[in-house]
Amino acid sequence: MSQLKGLKHFYIPDEQSIYLLSHADAKKLKDWVNLCISQLESLGYDDIELLGKGAFGFAFAGTAPNGDARVFKFSRITLPQHVQDRLEEEAFMLSHVNHEFVPRFIEYQQIRKQSILVMGRAPGEDLEKVSLKTGPLSPRIIVKLAVQVGELLSSFRQYSENGEVKPIVHGDIKPSNLVWDESTETVGLIDWGSSVFAQTDITGQYVGNNVMDLMSGELHQTNARLGDVYFIGEEQLNGALSSPRFDEQGLASTLYALASGQSCRYGSKVITPSSLGLPKMLANILEYMLSEDPAKRRQGGDYLFNHLHVFKNMVFTHDTPHQYTPLIPTWITRNHVDIETVVYSSRKSYLRQQARLSDSIDERDVEELRYIDDAQFDRYYKNYLQGMGDTEKAFVSAISRLGRYPVVGGMALRWEPEGVYVDSSLNLYDESLKMAFEMAVNNVINLARAIHKPAVFKCCMFNAKNTLHIERQSESVEFLPEQGMFIPYELSKVSAQKDQSRTHSYFEDGDDPDELLKLPQIIIDTIIELNSIHHTGCIIFEALPKHLKIHNYYTLLDHTQEERFKSLLAKLVEQIPSIKGLGISGFMKLPYKDTRFFEHKAKLPEKYYPRNPKAVIEENAQHV
Repeated sequence: MSQLKGLKHFYIPDEQSIYLLSHADAKKLKDWVNLCISQLESLGYDDIELLGKGAFGFAFAGTAPNGDARVFKFSRITLPQHVQDRLEEEAFMLSHVNHEFVPRFIEYQQIRKQSILVMGRAPGEDLEKVSLKTGPLSPRIIVKLAVQVGELLSSFRQYSENGEVKPIVHGDIKPSNLVWDESTETVGLIDWGSSVFAQTDITGQYVGNNVMDLMSGELHQTNARLGDVYFIGEEQLNGALSSPRFDEQGLASTLYALASGQSCRYGSKVITPSSLGLPKMLANILEYMLSEDPAKRRQGGDYLFNHLHVFKNMVFTHDTPHQYTPLIPTWITRNHVDIETVVYSSRKSYLRQQARLSDSIDERDVEELRYIDDAQFDRYYKNYLQGMGDTEKAFVSAISRLGRYPVVGGMALRWEPEGVYVDSSLNLYDESLKMAFEMAVNNVINLARAIHKPAVFKCCMFNAKNTLHIERQSESVEFLPEQGMFIPYELSKVSAQKDQSRTHSYFEDGDDPDELLKLPQIIIDTIIELNSIHHTGCIIFEALPKHLKIHNYYTLLDHTQEERFKSLLAKLVEQIPSIKGLGISGFMKLPYKDTRFFEHKAKLPEKYYPRNPKAVIEENAQHV
């Protein structure tokens, strides 16, 4: 146990890519997916594809014999039975919903121990993916979404059964659960795994006409499911009785995130709703709905639902591209490489720094962070985020969002009393995503500028497909690389001779307190030699009891040193058997010491959609 206690991770992957799994775990996952596909084929479905996987199960798409598009949800059979039963509960709730914006329930069935939920498929793409491609959505689309989802939620509030009002709560309204059909500009609400019948109505009164219901102990504890902590409101997060207000909060978070190009609700004090170019009326409503004051939240929600007809009749001009200036540079790499980006960052170390500074987390809880199982960390650390300020949460989320793009490189941010110092090397492998990515990077910087506590935050972005894997039978034997294993690298387009004054060293930030794999000196010496060659990239050694992962990304900038560079990388592979102990040790090298400085800035300036957009266009045309 003492050795397990010593496995304290510094770098944590955002999502466990299949390319980061051990050979055995990757095979299990592939076998499981193939089994699901074969089961669906045996039921007569075609064109089956994996849509996604979550903590509780997998979702597939396919075509029924009659040509209709279907979605199938499988529960993970490794989960406890009461958790697997949630799929049946989801089927039960979805069966009560009949609305054009909700794909319909078809059937719930069990094949041996395996539960499958079958439903219609919403046409289009989920709005989180749309947002990643386009950046912030246009004010016109945001208003359209507010109206469509607002009308959908209004219908849930009025749902009744046998003459009794039973409001439905979806419980997990967020961009990835809204599918957008661009051709018709209509939305589809999916994923009903957190849905319940409301216990209270929007006024806070208990729902139910039956005296026995009101006396029931059930009304003293919530029936609500958690939903995504990046989007649900305070009441749902803190275990209040379920209410249609939950979905109202999810809608506010979703509109804000999509209008600002973020993946959470927490940046609203800095990147404010009033800074997003929205119509002033909607911006003000969102300010209220995202307020810390519960009364203001309710007031904002009531105003939105009472004025949906006003938003429905708003007039907009054609959508125009966003005007912005990149705050730090992004380089476009035109090599056609299939990238699956993973971000490894010091967020856990950063979280501990913030927690200690804020005194809002018990020190024992902070220490517990050091012992969380790697694969489970993403779910757990969201709960620990409650000890951080909202802006810090938004910053961590904004860094994670960068990993959703095909990008390699890294960033190092250092907060000082006078402002934030940023070193970066960001190489994007898809030019069509440049605007969306640069705006996501701008969000990182804008959020960082509003944080004042002294800290350092580093992140590396690498292609998971390049990760090298070495497995062993037990901890008592060495990690032995296979014959021919090598660490890949790219050459920069143009050879750049080293400029001593601008080189950003691996080592200048000093030792990291959480990098707890102590590498042998011969490997350190080789990395020091590599450091003398002008290049950029990262190498991270992650040693588990039976599995060593070597994450890497290298671009050689000084082409005259290629032979020496290649031989040093080969030497690193030869030295792998000398690695002892468990944990992670990572090194990042940025190409230049070209630090950008940003003064602290509490929030962005106000910017609204013009009241008379056509007049603005005519005026601009006169000045051309």
